[in-house]
Amino acid sequence: MRHWFHICPSFSRTTGEIMETSYRVAGELCDFSVCETRISRAVAPRARFSLIDDMFVERGTIADWNLLHDLHYKAEKLPLGPRFYRLDLHGETIGVLVTGTPKGMLRERHIIFPKIKPTGQDTKLTNTNRYRYINANFRVISRFVVDTMYRGIGAGYRMMNLVSRMEGNTFTEIQSSMSKFNVFGQKAGFRFAPPQNANKFEAGMKFFRSNFVSNPQDFEAIVNEILTQPEAQRDKTVQLCREFYQKNSAMENTGAAREKANERVAAMDVRSTIKAIQQVSLASPLYGVWKCPDPKGSVPDRLPLSAFDWQGVNERLRLP
Repeated sequence: MRHWFHICPSFSRTTGEIMETSYRVAGELCDFSVCETRISRAVAPRARFSLIDDMFVERGTIADWNLLHDLHYKAEKLPLGPRFYRLDLHGETIGVLVTGTPKGMLRERHIIFPKIKPTGQDTKLTNTNRYRYINANFRVISRFVVDTMYRGIGAGYRMMNLVSRMEGNTFTEIQSSMSKFNVFGQKAGFRFAPPQNANKFEAGMKFFRSNFVSNPQDFEAIVNEILTQPEAQRDKTVQLCREFYQKNSAMENTGAAREKANERVAAMDVRSTIKAIQQVSLASPLYGVWKCPDPKGSVPDRLPLSAFDWQGVNERLRLP
């Protein structure tokens, strides 16, 4: 005998729910209330990665950085005074954030904090106290990388916010060119200064246009242009580039770095010299800062990544 089924739902237009479902089995009406189906709609649906509750932010080591540093475009160097934080998933490091000691002098910081800007009439005492204040109250996010398998799920800005809380400093800074294209810093609660050209932008553009045919932004084209020159001209061009870099680099002309600047710059090859000149004259990372609302010492050393969602980005951490 052949049996056939026919579904006869009862639909409510006011609630959007199927209230009951009946079936015709072999032509007879049968009611199966246990098969009742309900449909609900979220007012503001929001995608959520299911493994976020299993991810934890905690202190790491340089071994965590070494594990993932090849995924970062500045893999060759670490900042002064680094501290490492890892994003853990079931014992596996899937993200690393490195904080460092902030720069003593920073033009963008002086726009946001004009009271710590040098006036030109500073003494040794005021300069010393400025550096002490910055070291005691500022920390900078220097390196940050997430495993490619876990990008695009919101792990980056969540970890930035939580690490900034765990650091315990009043202010956390970030200087990032990627912030022009990816708003992870803004999502983490950072506020950014208006974009600024590099300090040596005009000098750098004049130098490139006077000595090269290639676009000043095209690194490979400039390097190839130098390498294809006759040997005598190439040596002269490289020396010219080194002199320009040393003259215009604040890093080579301030602090203890000045003592070995000549030796260090003379050892630079073509690629590192052009890269350094572009960094001095063309780089324009956005400067962002976040103020910690949590009292120092009140944030645990280990937090689930989902703790970011327990409160607003600029509110005190709400522990369960």
